[in-house]
Amino acid sequence: MTYQNYLELDTLLSLQKPRTADSADMKSIVLSEQFFIIAHQASELWLRQIIADLEAVIDAFTTTDDTSNAEWIVDLLQRSAKLIEVLHTQLTALDRLPLGDFAMFRQLLGTASGAQSEQFQRLARLVGNAQQDGPLYESFTAWVTRSGHTVSGLARRGIDAGVHYRIIEALLDLGNGYWRWQVGHVSMLTKIMGSHSGTGGTSGADYLLSRCSLPFGELRELRSQAHVGLSVATS
Repeated sequence: MTYQNYLELDTLLSLQKPRTADSADMKSIVLSEQFFIIAHQASELWLRQIIADLEAVIDAFTTTDDTSNAEWIVDLLQRSAKLIEVLHTQLTALDRLPLGDFAMFRQLLGTASGAQSEQFQRLARLVGNAQQDGPLYESFTAWVTRSGHTVSGLARRGIDAGVHYRIIEALLDLGNGYWRWQVGHVSMLTKIMGSHSGTGGTSGADYLLSRCSLPFGELRELRSQAHVGLSVATS
């Protein structure tokens, strides 16, 4: 076994295939299109890991009634939050995509659009939004109830709730990172394309903005009430 074989690098590095004709006078455009492809392929790889971790969390919430896996759950949630930060950082890297080069190869994308990403849509369903909770939060509340607690009670106890509160904090960190990633996407798109329509026939920035939502609304409210109560009690 070698590093090359273990990571299947021959296969991995053969997957970047710019559609721009590779010639001396098109070199800048070819490199920019390769950069564009790599950024999105890398995002899909990180999305795969985030989704796998969050689905493992949901499974743990669903199949256990105690805190035997609680520390592992915290680790997975914290890792997912950190990986969403990585996705956000990749967006800032895409700021280095030359606008003129993008305009030259954009037509080669045809009807392809990031909005078609099945993994992005899967993550959105897992996390939920301000209007509707996803299975991640729903499974957490069910797990808390089976353990004889309430989410409001745990939030009110704060750090005294131990690992339960660390899970609450990890969920909120995940939700905040998810929100920043969405907003960052809108910011990047408006810088590159302004108000023009997006690829694949979407409305561009307006479409992305309509999808931006801060998840775990109930959890945020319960946590904020706990801190408001603490301020009143100590004033």
